[in-house]
Amino acid sequence: MITIKSISKFDKAHATVITIGTFDGVHIGHKKILERLINSAKLLEIESTVLTFFPHPRMVLQQDSNIKLLNTIEEKEMILSNLGLDFLIVHPFSKEFSRLSAIDFVRDLLVNKLNTKKIIIGYDHRFGRNRNADINDLKNYGITFDFDVEEITAQEIDDVSVSSTKIRKALAEGDVKKANSYLGYNYMLTGIVTKGKGLGRQLNFPTANIYIKEEYKLIPKNGVYVVKAKLHNVTVFGMMNIGYNPTVNGTEQTIEVHFFNFNEDLYGKKIQVDILDRIRDEIKFNSLDDLKNQLTKDQETATSLIAKL
Repeated sequence: MITIKSISKFDKAHATVITIGTFDGVHIGHKKILERLINSAKLLEIESTVLTFFPHPRMVLQQDSNIKLLNTIEEKEMILSNLGLDFLIVHPFSKEFSRLSAIDFVRDLLVNKLNTKKIIIGYDHRFGRNRNADINDLKNYGITFDFDVEEITAQEIDDVSVSSTKIRKALAEGDVKKANSYLGYNYMLTGIVTKGKGLGRQLNFPTANIYIKEEYKLIPKNGVYVVKAKLHNVTVFGMMNIGYNPTVNGTEQTIEVHFFNFNEDLYGKKIQVDILDRIRDEIKFNSLDDLKNQLTKDQETATSLIAKL
């Protein structure tokens, strides 16, 4: 898959079948649309293309919006690439762009820049300034500019009762198994391993502290989770704490992973951690010994859950 961060860099020699949206999470509902897109492109022998936007429109248009996203751009690229998409175009979203009229958007971007021959889109899709154009307008533009519009009906969308909002809610509640079932893959956190305060090593549970630079990335509810990661091309399981380390009166949220049977240096490395299940809430213990005893129990619980995978 080729990712393009500016439409102006797209080679118009490629004719496209396109779908448009934020695709946050690239969940099982999205995949239904994307499979249709990819299959249609193969039949027409042209390029399957997703046009998405960053920042998320709500971040730009609603200044008080504190929306958190399920994927970083890098994670979204990886997931879409694995599906077999030809092109991902990440177009900058700004207030100026939001004021583009529907006809300017269709003619100047979809037709003249992206050489669109077919658009596959949901029945309720709205676009253009103030989102005042709908799928019927798009079909009329298709007649004018010679492209087909394939509508995804309400029934087809409702058949997969999944939304990015439901997934965000599940993660905020710590229900990672529900979130993963909606996503069709394990929710992931991707970041750089940084030095922490060394508390885990002091307790004989050394941890990799994960720093995620993308502040918009949704972090699940505080607590202890079962996780896995691919480290040096080997799958390694472990347990992760998200929280404030209340036992030692911590004041900043941290993400710390203790990997089982792994003691190699990860400092400075970028790793992806897949979250498999949740063990418990974060708790303030009376002493470090009590915390260490609980961590031993957590590892036993995690090991038991991993054995059932």
